[in-house]
Amino acid sequence: MATTIIWHGHSTFEIVTPRGRLLIDPYFTDNPVAKRTAAEMSADAILLTHGHGDHVGDAAEIARRTGALVIANFEVSHWMEQTQKVRHVHAMHIGGQHAFPFGTVRLTIAHHGSMLPDGSNGGNPCGLLLTLDDGIVYHAGDTGLFLDMQLIGEAGIDLAILPIGDNYTMGPRDSLQAIEFLAPKHVVPCHYNTWDIIRQDAHGWAQKVSDEGLATPHVLEVGGRLLLDVGAVRAADS
Repeated sequence: MATTIIWHGHSTFEIVTPRGRLLIDPYFTDNPVAKRTAAEMSADAILLTHGHGDHVGDAAEIARRTGALVIANFEVSHWMEQTQKVRHVHAMHIGGQHAFPFGTVRLTIAHHGSMLPDGSNGGNPCGLLLTLDDGIVYHAGDTGLFLDMQLIGEAGIDLAILPIGDNYTMGPRDSLQAIEFLAPKHVVPCHYNTWDIIRQDAHGWAQKVSDEGLATPHVLEVGGRLLLDVGAVRAADS
């Protein structure tokens, strides 16, 4: 069975693998583009890139209801456990990796902030490098462009998920340089069009990615799906 990757808007992705269902940065409540609600979502593990409210989002509610394991940096994990009463957490830090039942998670650097919704210290923001049965997925989190993306790319990325919204993260131009550094086979944009301040022409961006021969771009509608199958990526309805 291939791995299914679903975009729920903003930076929220659901990854359904043969060995577990993952949610990345589950932000449904107050998300103006979300088509699902937090109450509808289930997960075996929830992965968080940083502490901002539009990324920790509904993680605590979903984790308490489902018993999902929350995987995040130490500060966010501690906050989830101590203030949000999440029972199952796994704390990590940048550069570390750990093998879970669904695959391996490695935290990478990201250039951003991480203050939690109540003002608590959220530690350092991060990206997620996931080694799954069907391939390697990199979710950059909220970040600007940085040269060490070249090192991350040495993992041999099948699918990179990159922000293109600008203002809070890198925009379309810098994301093209990021793709060149990372050298993924496929790329999906995120963190755009949630609000006017991060509105972008994703299809225009995708055309530039194609024209420059950097990777195969996939622009998903909210709720859209991709299949990752032994390193190959295709639309779920193809």
